Amino acid sequence: MTDITEALLSFELDDDDGGDVAVLEHTDPHAMCAMAFSLGWRSEHARHTDQLVARKLNLWRDILPFELEPELMDKPVGHVATHAYRPGELIVPYQSDLCFNLSQRAFHRQLRKNNYIEPRMGRFYPRAFIGGSRGIFPEEVLPFRVCAVSNDMLGCDLNNPLADKALELTVRILDIWAAREEHGGSCNDVAEMVTLNGPGMQARWRGRATDFWQDIPSSRMAGEPDAGFYAMPRMVSHVDRAASAQIAKLYARLLPKGGRVLDLMASWESHLPQAHDLGEIVGLGMNAEELAANPLFAAHHVHDLNLTPTLPYEDAEFDAVICSLSVEYLVKPFEVFAEVARVLRPGGRFIVTFSNRWFPPKAIRAWEGMHEFERPGLVLEYFLRDGLFSELETWSIRGLPRPADDKYADRHTDSDPVYAVWGDRR
Repeated sequence: MTDITEALLSFELDDDDGGDVAVLEHTDPHAMCAMAFSLGWRSEHARHTDQLVARKLNLWRDILPFELEPELMDKPVGHVATHAYRPGELIVPYQSDLCFNLSQRAFHRQLRKNNYIEPRMGRFYPRAFIGGSRGIFPEEVLPFRVCAVSNDMLGCDLNNPLADKALELTVRILDIWAAREEHGGSCNDVAEMVTLNGPGMQARWRGRATDFWQDIPSSRMAGEPDAGFYAMPRMVSHVDRAASAQIAKLYARLLPKGGRVLDLMASWESHLPQAHDLGEIVGLGMNAEELAANPLFAAHHVHDLNLTPTLPYEDAEFDAVICSLSVEYLVKPFEVFAEVARVLRPGGRFIVTFSNRWFPPKAIRAWEGMHEFERPGLVLEYFLRDGLFSELETWSIRGLPRPADDKYADRHTDSDPVYAVWGDRR
């Protein structure tokens, strides 16, 4: 196997490697490959792209979507194939009998020890919460969606949230190699791999706003004021190097050349490309020492958004605003998002990125209890609340290799996933 780690760390679906002569041969039982999958779809309010890197596929055993298989066989590294699917073509179509009502008593609110869970409209829960109903096993972890709530009944939707969506799947061959002889092993269905247990959860159920707002969602575990918590500088990376590189690539693609940028809730690293073509970059964060250590800032301000959500800037002062790995700490998100809209010029872009790592005492309670793919849905609700943003999009990437020198490499082989939501000021 060739060393593709560095190529994967800088992965971008549109990269052109060129020159490779190895090709996929479906009949070779020892042919292995790495592929990148990009799943595109639309909801009522946003466009969505979910990327997954599969680093070890055996196409003699694993199953590619029927329509894409002839487009990938006998093709070299770097080859890209795309196919558009009508609703229900790539995955099992929507089935009305998988959407049904249950008694409120059938929801096991105390399934998790010391954690009482109340079902909320539009939210996802492991099927174990309704285990024993409709033939559902108590151990099932696949999510289902609560689609209606009344005093005595719950509406449950067990369909894949993408079941009624038109989908576009793009595949890129990243590497091909001959493997040692294998015995046993599981069979991967690629269509299931890229669509199951995640993508689709970002969208509302039939256009109805998801109920993220009950259960005191913006409260936090730590009562300590933010000023005390952030008094000491923390010169640590909040995601691994591969994830940070993906955030930098996203910013490079979305931020305007020469634009004046505000880095919100900033720290000593902005996850911007070092060789950027932006204009002035201004940082706003909680620790003066961390902000002063950021080499990209032309100016910076210490400011507590949870105490004072008003931004210390004039109207329409910035071409873009970024918020990296911090949105989960906002206790007044709607006020902050409205302020971001105020300081953006018309058409200016606000980009929010996050992962599955955070400081638990400071994150809002709602964040920790969500499925990872519900969090982009929560951030979308922040964007949608006041109607100040348009051209909304979400994006995710999973499955990249964690760098070998990362301190968690012995525990996690995958890089930290990256999620992003962005929109343009109306």
